Amino acid sequence: MDSVLHSLPPASDLSPSVFSFLDDKFPTEESLGQACTLVSELETQCRCLDQKLIDLNRSLGANLVAYASFSDRIHALFADINVRLVGLGSSTRSHASTTGDGEGGEGNERTEQILGEELPALAKEVARVETVRNYAETALKLDTMVGDIEDAVSSTMNTNLKKHYSARNSEDMRLLAIKTLKLTEDILTSVTKMHPQWACLVSAVDHRVDRALAVLRPQAIADHRALLSSLGWPPALSTLTSSTLNTTKVPNPLFTMQGDLKHQYCENFFALCSLQELQIRRKSRQLEGYSRQVALHQPLWVIEELVNPISLASQRHFSKWVEKPEFIFALVYKITRDYVDSMDELLQPLVDEAMLSGYSCREEWIAAMVSSLSTYLAKEIFPNYVGELSEERIMGSQSKAKISWLHLVDLMISFDKRIKSLVEQSGILLSSQEDGNMQKISSLSVFSDRPDWLDLWAEIELDDTLDKLKLEYSDERNWTIKVQGAVPSSDPEDYKAPAVSNTFLRHLSSVVDCCRSLPSNSLRLRFLRLAGKPIIKKFLDCLLVRCQEAEGLTALTDDDALIKVVNCINAGRKVESILNEWCEDIFFLELGLNQGDQLGISVKESENRVGSLENLENGLFDEEIGNLQVFGKEWVEKISVVILRGFDVQCRDYLKNKKHWQEKGEEGWTVSKSLVCALDYLQGKMSKLEINLNGIDFVRVWRSLAAGIDRLLFNGILMSNVKFYDGGVERFASDLEVLFGVFAAWCLRPEGFFPKVSDGLKLLKTSQKKLQNGLAGGEKWMKANGIMHLSVAESDRIIKNRVFLG
Repeated sequence: MDSVLHSLPPASDLSPSVFSFLDDKFPTEESLGQACTLVSELETQCRCLDQKLIDLNRSLGANLVAYASFSDRIHALFADINVRLVGLGSSTRSHASTTGDGEGGEGNERTEQILGEELPALAKEVARVETVRNYAETALKLDTMVGDIEDAVSSTMNTNLKKHYSARNSEDMRLLAIKTLKLTEDILTSVTKMHPQWACLVSAVDHRVDRALAVLRPQAIADHRALLSSLGWPPALSTLTSSTLNTTKVPNPLFTMQGDLKHQYCENFFALCSLQELQIRRKSRQLEGYSRQVALHQPLWVIEELVNPISLASQRHFSKWVEKPEFIFALVYKITRDYVDSMDELLQPLVDEAMLSGYSCREEWIAAMVSSLSTYLAKEIFPNYVGELSEERIMGSQSKAKISWLHLVDLMISFDKRIKSLVEQSGILLSSQEDGNMQKISSLSVFSDRPDWLDLWAEIELDDTLDKLKLEYSDERNWTIKVQGAVPSSDPEDYKAPAVSNTFLRHLSSVVDCCRSLPSNSLRLRFLRLAGKPIIKKFLDCLLVRCQEAEGLTALTDDDALIKVVNCINAGRKVESILNEWCEDIFFLELGLNQGDQLGISVKESENRVGSLENLENGLFDEEIGNLQVFGKEWVEKISVVILRGFDVQCRDYLKNKKHWQEKGEEGWTVSKSLVCALDYLQGKMSKLEINLNGIDFVRVWRSLAAGIDRLLFNGILMSNVKFYDGGVERFASDLEVLFGVFAAWCLRPEGFFPKVSDGLKLLKTSQKKLQNGLAGGEKWMKANGIMHLSVAESDRIIKNRVFLG
């Protein structure tokens, strides 16, 4: 018998999946000899599939017979219920007639039995039967629909294996399967809400649907990839070089596709989106009652299929630019920017049509491109840099590796800013507090999975900043030149701070800007603790060392040493003011809240641990601000003590001379000669401080000095058993008036800051008669005469030393 030769169909009639299948089975010409074996295997598989189809038909017939039998039983149950209802109606009518005849005793008992026992039991039986009927109808409906899904999935697979493949038929069957899947999901959602006790039925249906989806989704993705390949995706990047990155325009196949190919791609795109929407609904139902947000939000599948091949194509260029990472970032940004418009114009309408709410193709495209870059950085770039740092540490030199690391981080920060502006072009404004969104579009999210790299970056950033600050600290001119307004501030106060404080704040602000670029508050807080706080501590240590040096050389008696300490106080006050402003910013307030969350203390626990929580920081820099305040207070007090000590030395003769309180002052002098040098010393020191010390601390100094001088004069004169004659009282009043004049430039009533000596002078000026009454009147008399700051004993002592002549 002559063999029949079958001609091969035209290549254009073969589907992409058939091409892929044949390429896999016959990679070389030698493998064509196995064609007969392959034909036998395929025929065997076809026979198996036909046998399965026959078995499925038999199973369907058996199920229909079982359903018919079950339906007959349900019909019999309803017939029985109907008979019993008729009997119940007859009994009720019989009871009514018996009651009318006056024979109601036995009838009442029967009625009570019917109403109390039989009727509730009958109602319960009716409800049970109704539930069984609903369950049976729902189960049969779901079984039919799942069978249709399995048939559609099987038909889709068989169609792809046929010689004369029809893309239209395959896509239609896939869309039909998806439509049926959605209807099935609607029923399952309703069952889950209305009949939670039918969990076994839902679980059984879910199991069969999962098996169908396990076939349907990979097949849809395979067809989608084949369509992308036929479109020319990914576009060729071989023409791009480092010198032409900013000039060469990469063609966009999504804009150039036309006709049936475009229609076919859009249908396949829509099918994948519909499948993902179905998957989200299923997960939402299955995770009801749990934290669903993380599990539900997944990257858009269709965008992933666009990004993966172009990412692989880009990495061939990346491998050539390991030493020049700026080209890597430039290429990724160029690709992201060049194709982002097609996401909005072409693909977003299809996503919206598929009812995928909460998804933006623009954002998903950008996020997927950034994710691919972050993955490459984590696998290829950062391990190399970490290795270089380790090698240089062993060699004892780390400058080159540190520079490379900081350069890479600067490129990442710059790239993230450009990407953020690309996202915001769609009208969506992103804030630094939106951790989820920032994570998706930030290349710095690489540190989320590798906190040890973040620690390493913080260490490098800290060392680099301290090295720069060391040069600034060592230049003495930076401690004397005053610079106002170099750092933005809303505080109108002029702290007369030296240039070094603004230099420090500028470097600290640079570290904070790096921190702002990180995608989550936990990373920002960790980075600031490691790189920001130590810089403030180093600055405070530097201030303390300079003050101690000045104190050790001259005990602050020299004007130069005094001004050196004053400049340090001004610098600390300026930094404290800026840190306080920062702590009121929303960025640092958010970090402060996150800091509290990381403590892991619940509200209930905090109620039982009030005492332990009182010492917790309210702001990020509270500890550093507190240390600066302690430093300023301590050295302001030291300046006050030094000046007071010098004033004491200068007026020692004035205090020891007890005779001049028995006579008037020197002729032509408004102040005692022995007090002039002390007042001149005080005036000189205060003039120096007024010029060089900031206003806030200067007020503290002169008030502290006033209080100290008040105690000194009160104890050294009024409490030293000195006899005051009329002339001495006039002399003392004149001396105090001149002393008050020194402080009159900074307050309206300077005598108010010398309460002891002012009250003492009032007593000395009081007439003899009043004083005699005062000894008897005690505290009440003192208050009536404006003596508010002396005790009765002190007043009595002053009065006893007042001498009246004649």
